[in-house]
Amino acid sequence: MADDQPQSAPRPQRSRQISQEAVRAGRRAGEALQRLDLYHQPSYPHDIHPALVPGIGIDEQRKQYGLDKVIFTVAGLLTALFVLWGVLNPQSVADVAGAAYTWTMTHAGWLFNAVALVVLVFLLVLAFSPYGKIPLGKDGEQPEYSTFAWVSMLFAAGIGIGVFFFGPSEPLTYFHTPPPLTHEAESVAAMHGSMAQTYYHWGFHAWAMYALVGGAVAYAAYRRGRVPLMSSIFRTLFGRRHSEGFAGQLVDIFAIIATLFGTAAALGIAAMQVGQGVTIVAGLDELSNTVLVAIVAVLSVGFIISAVSGVSRGIRYLSSINIVLTMGVILLVFLLGPTLFLLNLLPSAMMEYFGTLFEMMGRSASWGQETLDFQSAWTVYYWAWWISWCPFVGIFIARISRGRSIRQFILGTILVPSSLLFIAYGIMGGTSMWMYREGAEGFSADMAPPEVLFTIIDNLPYMEWLPVLVMITLAIFFITSADSASVVMGILSTRGDQNPSRFVVVFWGVIMGGIAVVMLSIGGATALQGLQSLVIVTALPFAVIMILIIIAWLRDLRTDPRALREQYAEKAISDAVVEGVDRYGDDFALQVVPTEPGEGAGSEIDSEHADYTEWYQRTDEHGQPVEYDFETGEWGDGWDPATGEITTVDAQVLTEEEPKTSNDGAR
Repeated sequence: MADDQPQSAPRPQRSRQISQEAVRAGRRAGEALQRLDLYHQPSYPHDIHPALVPGIGIDEQRKQYGLDKVIFTVAGLLTALFVLWGVLNPQSVADVAGAAYTWTMTHAGWLFNAVALVVLVFLLVLAFSPYGKIPLGKDGEQPEYSTFAWVSMLFAAGIGIGVFFFGPSEPLTYFHTPPPLTHEAESVAAMHGSMAQTYYHWGFHAWAMYALVGGAVAYAAYRRGRVPLMSSIFRTLFGRRHSEGFAGQLVDIFAIIATLFGTAAALGIAAMQVGQGVTIVAGLDELSNTVLVAIVAVLSVGFIISAVSGVSRGIRYLSSINIVLTMGVILLVFLLGPTLFLLNLLPSAMMEYFGTLFEMMGRSASWGQETLDFQSAWTVYYWAWWISWCPFVGIFIARISRGRSIRQFILGTILVPSSLLFIAYGIMGGTSMWMYREGAEGFSADMAPPEVLFTIIDNLPYMEWLPVLVMITLAIFFITSADSASVVMGILSTRGDQNPSRFVVVFWGVIMGGIAVVMLSIGGATALQGLQSLVIVTALPFAVIMILIIIAWLRDLRTDPRALREQYAEKAISDAVVEGVDRYGDDFALQVVPTEPGEGAGSEIDSEHADYTEWYQRTDEHGQPVEYDFETGEWGDGWDPATGEITTVDAQVLTEEEPKTSNDGAR
């Protein structure tokens, strides 16, 4: 009996478990019978089939914006403490950053290479897949900007400080110090290989990363009606509660930190280039960190004035002028420099890039320590830099690409800016290599990167005034880049508000300037090292987020209305053609007729599943479901988009009951 008691005790619990299983089985059977019921009427939000939803733009949603205290406090406090730490004890920051950089390169360098490859391949496959026809907007919506204006803005996004800093110096570096196990230094092969290596860092891979973030944000905002935040991309992956909760806040915090350090690196490089011009114009012997800090401080004051004054139109106007000035400088170098040589080099360099692309993609730490060191200083640094710029540039190109198809967006974003950069970098880099090879005055193998541009200018005839113009152009680049990046970080910290307060914008700009100062300071004599180290370390978390973006965007696209229609069409036509040929040979036509449940075009799709229906449920300012008529554009509670007010009371009372029924049916 003593042995039997332990066995008989759990019987009531087992009985309850069996009863619960029976109840659940009964429910499942009932649901299955309901789906097979000829008279069962599907229940969809707003009484519209998910395959017929035209899409929802963020401007059609009722969204309350405001400062996200968690994001602003955590990201702001962490970065402010970093700046304070760097000011009080720069050597300690340098030691920690160096150790973190070494660990990252040793253990995670492969991740940056993998992300760059995976993102490019994924986007090319996506562009030519059926998903490529899906618009970044509602069905039938026309692009907001003409193709010419869109291409011009993409070009503006791609032309920046790098053209003046890395354009002349990077190819020259590879020419006299080629990547390990490649070419003989200063040979003809090294010249073409140096251009290919530069194109590899600045071309398709870089713009693929921007396109991934930009496309995912544009799709979420203009097709799914979500706020244009990084966290909105993950609604389907995390669920609404988590994407708008701590998980989403964590993504936006990482986006802000990556943007801060990535943009601060660009600002630091601009300060180095401006500083070099100052030393030339003022006749100084060398460029010290004190001068760099002073330049950052002066340019940061210029940014604050522009942000507080609200002269956004003036800044945009100056940005347009900047592009013209930049192209003017490049054209002058082309015409006054080795024109015939450049005309021959540019097409050859392009072919070299395409011919060695896979070889360059295959280089990693497995090639030896020298290759690892090269990857750390150049390739991985660039991948990390582009990743850190993705929230900034991605949100910008998302805002200008509304209404374009995914295919047009991907191919345009990757090919157009890359092609234009190939020309600009080919002219600047080709000229520097030609002058170095010809023994032009001032050129040497150990010259600092900021010196190369001004040395080129010194060797051009009648260009004594050009250094001043270059410094003005770089100063405007600094101010407009800081302004734009600060606005994006303001958007990320105010729940997607497209017009964040000036206080928030100025705060992020000041923090960004402080980070630039710290990054330059910890670099010591070679300030570029300080910039590279922190960019790579801070971009590491966002590299993981890039992979998650691919998964999240694919899950969204799988349930897109157009994708659903494609699935229905494929099955319906396939079944109809097989039956038509079998029954009537060549003489048959297709006709839409009802079928028995489970035998039609949608037999393999549960169109009432929440994955298909929940996303287009309209909500009010408090997140409560509200009925909506897609044909008339009327809200069930009488809300008027023009005034932002509820015009009827009866409709409001009605929606307190009806949406619950629709939601239950959808679930």
